[in-house]
Amino acid sequence: MLFNSYAFLFFFLPLAIAGHFLLGRSRPAYACIFTALTSLIFYAMWSVGALPLLIGSILTNYLVGRALTSSVRPSAVARKALLIAGLAGNLLVLGYFKYALFATKALADSTGLAVPIPEIVLPLGVSFFTFTQIAYLVDAYQGKAQEYDFSRYLLFVTYFPHLIAGPIIHHREMMPQFADSANYRPNGRNLMIGMQFLVIGLFKKVVFADSVAVYGDKIFAGSAETQLTFFEAWLGALAYTTQIYFDFSGYSDMAVGLARMMNIRLPFNFASPYQSGSISEFWRRWHMTLSRFLRDYLYIPLGGNRRGPLRRSVNMLTTMLLGGLWHGAGWTYIVWGALHGVFLMINHLWRGTGLGIPRGIAWALTFVAVVVAWVFFRAPDLVGAWRFVTAMFGGNGISIPPALGALPFANTLQAVGFDFRGMFHNGLIDPIPALSIVGALLAIAFLAPNSQQIIDDADDVTKSVLARAVAAVLRRGIAAGAIFALALTMIGRESPFLYFQF
Repeated sequence: MLFNSYAFLFFFLPLAIAGHFLLGRSRPAYACIFTALTSLIFYAMWSVGALPLLIGSILTNYLVGRALTSSVRPSAVARKALLIAGLAGNLLVLGYFKYALFATKALADSTGLAVPIPEIVLPLGVSFFTFTQIAYLVDAYQGKAQEYDFSRYLLFVTYFPHLIAGPIIHHREMMPQFADSANYRPNGRNLMIGMQFLVIGLFKKVVFADSVAVYGDKIFAGSAETQLTFFEAWLGALAYTTQIYFDFSGYSDMAVGLARMMNIRLPFNFASPYQSGSISEFWRRWHMTLSRFLRDYLYIPLGGNRRGPLRRSVNMLTTMLLGGLWHGAGWTYIVWGALHGVFLMINHLWRGTGLGIPRGIAWALTFVAVVVAWVFFRAPDLVGAWRFVTAMFGGNGISIPPALGALPFANTLQAVGFDFRGMFHNGLIDPIPALSIVGALLAIAFLAPNSQQIIDDADDVTKSVLARAVAAVLRRGIAAGAIFALALTMIGRESPFLYFQF
């Protein structure tokens, strides 16, 4: 069941919220159990076959966490062994379901051996609920978290707003909220704020992301059959760049909004990353909870930046390689992670020189680097990605519209490689609407305030003029109702969020 579906919005969600608050008025513990079971039903409607894996994972990690935080603690050696066993169990589950097929194929391709290829179905959300529980075990071992109430732990892992595609949450930031009886009673302000996040996120997904997806899909599919022009390649890359931005941003807003309607504050996961002036700033704004996880549970334990520039670079590259592999079992994801690791290394080396770059140039360099990396993230294989990037950097020549041939500078352009065959001679898409939509969405990503800047609990004086204006309109309800109505008219087909596949 998708967040962006009529069944979820008009059947599942109202029943989930009503049951949560009706039970919460008298027995918050029952409301907690009800919402946890509702979340399991939500998951089962996606993949009932994977439900035993999810429940088994929850039971195992809960028991390991109890042992790590028991008042009768085992010895330090035994606690460390227990932690290692718990982490190994989680990683083995993730490794088998997510990477066994990739590893087997890679072995067969590299050795030529007739290795049996297993048939494995990737359980939905396995990366997210596994990482959430890995963080819990580490925090429990370090004395930062403990949980003796199974129903609250069950809700912590399965809570439907974050279960499928994040954010990746910490036990210590969620449990006080689940334990607070006030959060099981309706709150008009939270309900209104949550609905605004939900409506904006839905609009981003079905109006923005799904509208631009068709152009990127057609160009990436066509790149396997025809030689892309310079402009086609860039338009395809930018179309996917905007699609994944508004798709993931939309999901993140909806997750925050759904939880807030039930008085729960999930951590923000997205903060205008395409406005970043450096690649490190990009990772502080894109998938913020994954960045936090990789920093706290991988980069810092590896040594972080405490052991000199060389070790710092190795740690960065290792962290981003594993971050890329977390997104998917494929060489394209590994290269995507490696590219970002190299970008971060260059960023830190440049900062070490003390030389500055004007903000505009730094932003442009960062955005181009991100767009190029997205090609590897989106392409079906490395050959296709390289072919695409080659076209982006003029490897197939650079074409401009024939009408420009009459301009005074035409001969000069032709002399340096412009061949005037037309920008989109392959006919993969109609360029005018594609350019219009991609351009408009990029302008929004570059210039507009993000959702949390618009819908914020802080006083309006802390916001930009544009954010205050949009917030004022939303508070009147007219704009929120209008964009919700428009979004509903565009929910016409099943369109899963991109991050569901990770």
